[in-house]
Amino acid sequence: MNKSTILLNIKPQNVLAVCTQVRGLNTDNSYTNLSSYKRGTGGRSSFNGIVATVFGSTGFIGRHVCNRLGKIGTQLILPYRGDNYEPMRLKLCGDLGQVLFHQYDLRDEESIRKAIKYSNVVINLVGRDWETRNFTFNDVHVEGARRLARLSKEAGVERFIHLSALNASETPESIFIPGGSAFLRSKALGDIAVLEEFPEATIIKPSDVYGQEDRFIRYYAHPWRNQFNYMPLWNKGEKTEKQPISVKDIASGIVAAIRDPDSAGKIYQAVGPKRYLLSEIVDYLYRIMRRTDGRRLIDLKWDYLFQLRVTLNEKFSINWPLGNLHWEKIEREHLSDVVRSDVLTLEDLGVILTTMEEQIPWELKPFTDGIYHGHDVDDPKPPAEPPKVVI
Repeated sequence: MNKSTILLNIKPQNVLAVCTQVRGLNTDNSYTNLSSYKRGTGGRSSFNGIVATVFGSTGFIGRHVCNRLGKIGTQLILPYRGDNYEPMRLKLCGDLGQVLFHQYDLRDEESIRKAIKYSNVVINLVGRDWETRNFTFNDVHVEGARRLARLSKEAGVERFIHLSALNASETPESIFIPGGSAFLRSKALGDIAVLEEFPEATIIKPSDVYGQEDRFIRYYAHPWRNQFNYMPLWNKGEKTEKQPISVKDIASGIVAAIRDPDSAGKIYQAVGPKRYLLSEIVDYLYRIMRRTDGRRLIDLKWDYLFQLRVTLNEKFSINWPLGNLHWEKIEREHLSDVVRSDVLTLEDLGVILTTMEEQIPWELKPFTDGIYHGHDVDDPKPPAEPPKVVI
């Protein structure tokens, strides 16, 4: 029998069977437990066994979380709403086939079920800084969070990570808004709803977060927050204490919580390593930006023109307040961060915290006066004096 006759008598299914045995592949199409697949050595081109659905992935914190997860070989399922160009850049967080997109609506349970069907981790980063015609704080922070937690539990998801807020309370302190911040109230109710539906959920409660494209340091750098050469703050910022945290540390904390089984069912406070007066933080930002000439802090309660501007800004730019300037933001920015000694922090997850002095000068480079005009070559400027720490 010649070679051509042998080749003609070989059946295709036999060839496939031999190849499958040689390569050790499983051809059973019903086998969908991705967490049991062979793992790589680590990195974006490997698979670490985690299949994570990240709701709110296109937001400020979400982008950093996706990058950190993709860096360790996580398969990412990223639900999004609106234009599909919004999540496009997140494709680079992982290797080919590691980042998948899925359009969803927070009120559509079927689209949510499809997004979490094959995941063993679900992360809820969905939130609103202001209410819109389509979504209230209650719609997003309470009902939306409850829905995600309930459907995740029904789908058999192993870990549910929920992002809340540090000063969340059912009865928040009131400074400007009667009854206090509706944002913080809804966040507290959302925490209760999540734990009712998914008792093993891990809740992370961050303070003000700074980083690329944030709404903290860029909020104060924005000209719309200033009043001529003055910065209006409640009591000049002398009675408000803050512990801002870097977005990198938030992302590290979420990854650490996913990989630590003991974090299930626990609450973590996400605060920075140092505590400052708000006035010290704002002065420090201005020193970095070299805007110290003639600028000073004033008491907001006596600046009626600024108060009128905030009110009009709310009325005429409902869906996107210019400069993120609205009374909800003003209310929250003047509340001191309450850090409880009986609640865990990110340091308990092994996160090494970043100080403001390390990171913020780099973050504010685009806002620093004269830095791109060669002035520092002829007349080098000394580093800005760091803010004083509250003892």
